[in-house]
Amino acid sequence: MTVTPELLLQAYRVGVFPMAEHRDDPEMFWVDPRKRGVFPLDGFRISRSLSKTLKRNDYYVTLNTAFDDVIDACADRSETWINQEIRGLYNELHHQGHAHSLEVWADSRLIGGVYGVAVGGAFCGESMFSRQRDASKVALAWLIDLLRRTGFVLFDTQFLTHHLASLGAIEITRAEYRAYLAQALRITADLSSAPLAASGQDVVQRNTQTS
Repeated sequence: MTVTPELLLQAYRVGVFPMAEHRDDPEMFWVDPRKRGVFPLDGFRISRSLSKTLKRNDYYVTLNTAFDDVIDACADRSETWINQEIRGLYNELHHQGHAHSLEVWADSRLIGGVYGVAVGGAFCGESMFSRQRDASKVALAWLIDLLRRTGFVLFDTQFLTHHLASLGAIEITRAEYRAYLAQALRITADLSSAPLAASGQDVVQRNTQTS
């Protein structure tokens, strides 16, 4: 079966997503986990050390300025499920305005980031990376701050890892996820409807108010 960007987008609307066995595998398969990881948007945990990192002015954050670089950085590890077909499909979704990346920079170096797909009021996180301590956490903090302010109600992390759980992610059943997704699909949300936070200090302050 030929997978088109339109088919991929429809897959997200019914709660499934693609993976490959490894980067050189020409095939991909659909995944529908029995247990799903999600980030409650009012439950992101900012530790004392992460708070200090966020408040420093030694980095800056952008949205959708380096999608190719982010997805390549996410795949730049010994084992990855991102093969060439998957990379190409997400690039198409990005060009269509459905897939987004958030980038963290130190000077002109890309040190962290996250990318995913937006459907209605759901943001389906695909992968993230870090080349400097806490850089992926900074990316998540800024992304969640933006999701809250642009009308999103669901942040899907696909699976729950110890790392994500330490930041406030939880695990729900497939049935619960589909119920949340159905509600989210009734909402129109747009990441570009509000600017990125003015500073990491703002991210920390808003997170304290909503947590």
